[in-house]
Amino acid sequence: MAATAAARIVIENVAIATVDAQDTEYASGHVVVAGNRIESVGAGKAPEGLENVVRRIDGTGHLVTPGLVNTHHHFYQWITRGLATDHNLFNWLVALYPTWARIDEPMARSAAQGSLAMMARGGVTTAMDHHYVFPKDSGDLSSAIIGAASEMGVRFTLARGSMDRSEKDGGLPPDFAVETLEGALASTEATIDQHHDASFGSMTQIAVAPCSPFSVSTELMKQGAELARRRGVRLHTHGSETVEEEQFCKELFGMGPTDYFESTGWLGSDVWMAHCVHMNDSDIAAFARTGTGVAHCPSSNARLGAGIARVPDMLKSGVPVGLGVDGTASNESGELHTELRNALLINRLGAHREAALNARQALRLGTYGGAQVLGRAAEIGSLEPGKLADLVLWKMDTLAHASIADPVTALIFGAAAPVTLSLVNGRTVVEDSRLTTVDEDAIARSTREQAQRLARIAAQV
Repeated sequence: MAATAAARIVIENVAIATVDAQDTEYASGHVVVAGNRIESVGAGKAPEGLENVVRRIDGTGHLVTPGLVNTHHHFYQWITRGLATDHNLFNWLVALYPTWARIDEPMARSAAQGSLAMMARGGVTTAMDHHYVFPKDSGDLSSAIIGAASEMGVRFTLARGSMDRSEKDGGLPPDFAVETLEGALASTEATIDQHHDASFGSMTQIAVAPCSPFSVSTELMKQGAELARRRGVRLHTHGSETVEEEQFCKELFGMGPTDYFESTGWLGSDVWMAHCVHMNDSDIAAFARTGTGVAHCPSSNARLGAGIARVPDMLKSGVPVGLGVDGTASNESGELHTELRNALLINRLGAHREAALNARQALRLGTYGGAQVLGRAAEIGSLEPGKLADLVLWKMDTLAHASIADPVTALIFGAAAPVTLSLVNGRTVVEDSRLTTVDEDAIARSTREQAQRLARIAAQV
């Protein structure tokens, strides 16, 4: 008996930005999805005689791009948005750690749902969460977060974080908010055992992710790297975010952040760092030499006054760079598609001015660049036959964009574009700017309730 043809979705009459190696674009073309893979991309109409076409979409007035890839986030912060709005990073952390250390499993799940929903509505098809706060007796937070991502249908990396350097050890977190070295390593490996899927097309992957030099012991950094490489997973942490962090590293370790990371085994093609704002030429060269990736978070960097990362110099040197929302307590919008515009505009305030980034470079940061950083460039990040069917259909013919002739310029420079359709693994997760897999209104109610509950608990301490 002949095998049944995979169900196909055909999008035609659509502008296409493939973000492939040649930046191939079509003013009017087609994309054919078969099952969970992209079957064909090209100019003009789709091929004749396709079998089992379950949906045919007229993409007139639209632009189709790869789905957006978020490379840095802290989901739990969704329920502490709008606090400490005039603080730098260290003061902001000191103000919020006591509240964050009261989270539990229902809060973590609800916050993850809110964070994921906002991103997915705005075109994110691959998300990640760097979760590093694990209060005692708080429940199975990792499984709660992963469950929320699975329910929503987005591709997901959980960077299982940890902290073991508290105030008594010269760190920032309160003593009750950290794990032991042994506990953090054991719990991280258990999360890998339970949830990591290394196969092509995986929906869930795990990374080893001690939080930062100022909240983690050197031994946890070293043993965390050893654990990750023994288990074949990626490594993630915060790096070079502020001038205060650089001073902290020099006082505590006698060297700057990049040299410290190299001394602990934390540079390599399996590593990506969040922020990397304060990098000198030597630091950038070290990242380029080792293939270490960067999650650029322009809005959060601006919100906390951290500075402007040298993204144009990183790209010129060959450093893999993607975009990150960062936690929603330092980027209250929680959306990645706004980071496309902010990355371009903020970098133009730096030394390279108007030559810093252009629209297509910004789109690449949010798609293929993010796929590189997460180690998944062979699967996602561009629209090419054989890759996974993670794509977004942006509506570009409304008042907000219709008078801009170039759709990529409109997407990046213009207002946030509505999402007519978002596919993840060939499955619809957004249609006409509404989530199809979960109840948005129920999530809004839940996040409000959990934010209020956390505030009450924190106030009682």
